[in-house]
Amino acid sequence: MVLPFPAQGHVTPFMELSHRLVDHGFQVTFVCTEVIHALLLDTGTSGEALCGIRLVSVPDGMADGEDRRDLCKFVGAITRYVPGYVEDLIRDTEASGEKKVKWLIADVNLGFCFQGAMNLGVRVAAVWPAAAASLGMWSSIPKMIEDGFIDDKGVAKREGIYEIGPKMPPICTSRMPWCIDGPPEGQQLVFKLVVTDNAQATSLAEMVVCNSFLDAEPAAFELFPEILPIGPLFADQELRKPVGQFWPEDLSCLEWLDAQPGGSVVYVAFGSFTIFDPRQFRELAEGLELTGRPFLWVVRPDFTSGGLSKAWFDEFQSRVAGKGMVVSWCPQQQVLAHPAVACFVSHCGWNSTMEGVRNGVPMLCWPYFADQFTNRSYICDIWRTGLSVTLGDGVVAKEEVKGKIAQVIGDEGIAERVGTLRDAARRSITEGGSSHENFSRFVGLLNE
Repeated sequence: MVLPFPAQGHVTPFMELSHRLVDHGFQVTFVCTEVIHALLLDTGTSGEALCGIRLVSVPDGMADGEDRRDLCKFVGAITRYVPGYVEDLIRDTEASGEKKVKWLIADVNLGFCFQGAMNLGVRVAAVWPAAAASLGMWSSIPKMIEDGFIDDKGVAKREGIYEIGPKMPPICTSRMPWCIDGPPEGQQLVFKLVVTDNAQATSLAEMVVCNSFLDAEPAAFELFPEILPIGPLFADQELRKPVGQFWPEDLSCLEWLDAQPGGSVVYVAFGSFTIFDPRQFRELAEGLELTGRPFLWVVRPDFTSGGLSKAWFDEFQSRVAGKGMVVSWCPQQQVLAHPAVACFVSHCGWNSTMEGVRNGVPMLCWPYFADQFTNRSYICDIWRTGLSVTLGDGVVAKEEVKGKIAQVIGDEGIAERVGTLRDAARRSITEGGSSHENFSRFVGLLNE
């Protein structure tokens, strides 16, 4: 039984892992919340396309119409209700005459589900779908409190940065990963819940694996050797199997890319959660136009906070027609693997980061919240495979967008380092590579 945290950035790597487990002969039941389950069915993630993965759902504890973007309310609900629903599902599965649930492979962020599963005789393993450094940071919270950097509510006690270890992304007081929208008491609630959940998961799990690779984070894996890298994860070499997208993919962008010169296209995507206000949206749009390059831009239906003029956006799309393509969602892995793509303007979610790395695409970093600032630090400061945008007067100006894209694409050092990291990523998942060997250990454990 596979259980991801109910968010796009978690469902995708868990679906990729599930395909890999099916390839190794396991029967996989993929458990998601009812809302996520409905989204997956709407986008065709079902039936034969899943190649043997069985989709089931549980409630998330929230009422219809409640705002699931309110992370404080959402995390509180799933913490209270999901463990009981998962235990009921385990009991019902076994009572129906199906095979006994032998393993729960769950998100570290759902550590509150582990003990209940174990009480029912189910063994547990944990998956961290992000950077090992991010999980290491959560493990270091007690030390950060002891050192006087934060208090037991996650509130900074002094300004500056905190170094967990050499050659690892530092933690900055202005960009702490648990700082989310909403009142301070909500942030403190999320901080306490996540600290507790992660500690439960890592202490109870028989193995903790993550979607990373050794050469990407050598310092983190040296400092936290209990975390085993098995990435970069992908469902299949041809990138055809469904990976749990929440929106329908516009496949016409692949034909459009086929018509573009090699290494010419700016790909722009900010994941499933980022929201821009209308002013920032216009600056980005006009900055892409100013580059004079072909661009592929993913604009989700809920990408702006409201107030954007439809007439202005229609006029913009008419101006750039033939040069720029705007889609509501796309098959990102296929896009990043396309030879026409020159760079990736990204929010720096970890899946996007790993997909960019695996395909050797330089990145322009535009993080939004949570661990995305940690990932930016890797990209810009440690790997040096991209650059970051800079705010000016509360907004990233169109001239900044144009200039940084030109710098990223034109920097020969970045191009060389991107290629080196890409090759290391690919070596890690081939026979004899560290991630390949760790995945074999994982499979061996599950077969016991």
